[in-house]
Amino acid sequence: MTRIFLAFFIMTSSLVFSQNKLNLIPYPQNVEIKEGSFILSEVLNMSNDLPKKETDYFRKRMGSMITLKDSKKSDAQLVYSQWPKASAGKEESYSIEILPKRILIQSYTQQGYFLAIQTLIQLFENYQTEKKIPAMKIEDQPKFAWRGMHLDVCRHFFTVDEVKQYIDYLAMYKMNTFHWHLTDDQGWRIEIKKYPKLTQIGSKRKESMIGAYVDNTFDGKPYGPYFYTQEQIKDVVKYAQERHITIVPEIEMPGHALAALSAYPELACTKGPFEAATKWGVFDDVFCPKDETFKFLENVLDEVIQLFPSQYIHIGGDECPKTRWKECAHCQELIKKNNLKDEHGLQSYFIQRIEKYVNSKGRKIIGWDEILEGGLAPNAAVMSWTGVNGGIEAAKSKHFAVMTPGAYCYFDHYQGDPQTEPNAFGGFTPLEKVYSYNPIPDELNAEQAKYILGVQANLWTEYILDFKQVQYMIFPRLMALSEVGWGTSDPKNYKEFESRVIHQFKVLDKMNVNYAKSIYNISGKVISANKGIAYELSTSQNSNGIRYTLDGTTPTIHSKTYQGPVSIPGSLTIKSAYFEDGKLKSAVSSQQFIISKATGKNITLEQLPSENYSFGGAFTLVDGIIGNPKQLGKTWLGFMGKDVAATIDFGQKTDFSEVYFNTLQNKGSWIHLAKSAQIFVSDDNKNFKLIKEIGKAKIENANGKIKLNVGQQSSRYMKLRIENAGIIPAGNPGADSKAWLFVDEIGVN
Repeated sequence: MTRIFLAFFIMTSSLVFSQNKLNLIPYPQNVEIKEGSFILSEVLNMSNDLPKKETDYFRKRMGSMITLKDSKKSDAQLVYSQWPKASAGKEESYSIEILPKRILIQSYTQQGYFLAIQTLIQLFENYQTEKKIPAMKIEDQPKFAWRGMHLDVCRHFFTVDEVKQYIDYLAMYKMNTFHWHLTDDQGWRIEIKKYPKLTQIGSKRKESMIGAYVDNTFDGKPYGPYFYTQEQIKDVVKYAQERHITIVPEIEMPGHALAALSAYPELACTKGPFEAATKWGVFDDVFCPKDETFKFLENVLDEVIQLFPSQYIHIGGDECPKTRWKECAHCQELIKKNNLKDEHGLQSYFIQRIEKYVNSKGRKIIGWDEILEGGLAPNAAVMSWTGVNGGIEAAKSKHFAVMTPGAYCYFDHYQGDPQTEPNAFGGFTPLEKVYSYNPIPDELNAEQAKYILGVQANLWTEYILDFKQVQYMIFPRLMALSEVGWGTSDPKNYKEFESRVIHQFKVLDKMNVNYAKSIYNISGKVISANKGIAYELSTSQNSNGIRYTLDGTTPTIHSKTYQGPVSIPGSLTIKSAYFEDGKLKSAVSSQQFIISKATGKNITLEQLPSENYSFGGAFTLVDGIIGNPKQLGKTWLGFMGKDVAATIDFGQKTDFSEVYFNTLQNKGSWIHLAKSAQIFVSDDNKNFKLIKEIGKAKIENANGKIKLNVGQQSSRYMKLRIENAGIIPAGNPGADSKAWLFVDEIGVN
């Protein structure tokens, strides 16, 4: 009888394990649960042939979790077996077989062994309480060769120890590339021995912008000098190599050069003087493409290449205004001499000249997708950030690309309700959105898709003052990115992934990591309901714990229990929070609704917003929520270089006499007020009659907050056309680039 029960227990235990995913991130490609368990309380004897550096890392991470010994006295052993030479693309493959008295790791390379160690560490952490790990076989390898994270140390600086911590986080979740953004307008952070003024002058600024950009407020405190010595960089590179992470350095050119020009003004098109930027944004003064500039950059790159053994050197190439080049006699002569079409062709000339030099040193360049302007350098790779089109264009022309579109991969965006989050750059990129990303664009065929190297997320630090905030912005989104890069993400089962994330929080707690708890907070979504709107609330926890009020008061455990979407019958403020065991467990979320005759009605847009600022789609413009000008997150739609043409269907003839909408102005971020606006009405959605038109002067006088008396109207359809400012004029940040137009809510009364 005992034997029958034991057999039944083993069988059902195995079934339970097979039905529930292991708490691993990123999830392996193949997991097979077997009978039996490995007992964690035993001494684990280490085979003598284990790779030393990786095994030393394993010992350090294990701490007191399990006793490790270099001995073969016990049956419980960790054994390593190296497979024959790997074929291309298999370098990171590994397998783990866990048996009751033996753990066998196999791989082609020490890198594969290191990745197996990360999986083993997570298994030990997950089963530490139970003191036993189910027997299993894991066979695993990543889908993408480039699984990267970026860190900007120019806007705000982070110490060597903090950078090493950042690298450790990447290693934990099997990332293999660290993109180190070392130079920008606001600071030069790498010692170049041939040009000491780069760090003597360029590594400091007189003050820093604080708060939201639109506040235009500064702290009045000198910042710096902050930079890394070459010895410190060698130390960090070695540290990363021991964790099988490649560091790709970025030296910005031809734009984002103010810090360098503050030290060496002769490299500009004008005489200066210059100083490292105290604001965030894009600035007109850039490197001038003259021989002394190229000699300077070549000398800088010589020292960079000596410090970093990476195949790729990132040369920036983004957001380079052409204002100074247009006014520069040398630049105009260079355009004529080389038969270039225009200043965009001059940018291509600049990048191609740098590429030839980098190639001559046995390395390759990678740059942001603006390096496509005027023609891509012959051997360059593209980092596609403005969307996916840069990556598509590169892959179709047989150039490698790393996908890092802002809409999914910018971790300086808000990850929860902006009202409950620390100040961020803008945008809205929650955990679920990161997890939903597929780095292979649908537009590519199988052959073209081979040129997509992988995926990367970027952390720009304009609003990140310290390393605790760095932790907050990358966790838990780094976990989602790691599974996307590994190729095992499944957006249809996001909730299952979310449960694994919450399990990982226990590990981060032990490490004292300041991760974001946004998924615990209440998330609100406006939906169409009964010819109006309703507010759908959700949390990662049991929704029965949500309490809410409709009178603007703070919810308590005795407030209304959420039982489904809440109807919004008129203008009001809803506040909500999550309670567990009678205690408040989340931030209090608050949302004000201003209801008009357009709220909740069908709306269509002739042109779609930018993917970075498209949350909620067209419905965002009739969801009853007025956008906060300091938070370009959930409640605004952003259109780059495009007009807004929105048609609202009231469903029946409707009387109205007033139309309102808001646009923004934030020239430092290339956001300009609309040039004009027109309102039309129709009864058949075909023949529209113009009933109101306003120009730029009236929009500027109202500071973008437009409320128009349109006379007594009665129609089924209303169309609002808002004209984008177009190309940004000279003298403004981003001159010659497309302006942004932001719109929040279209109201009708």
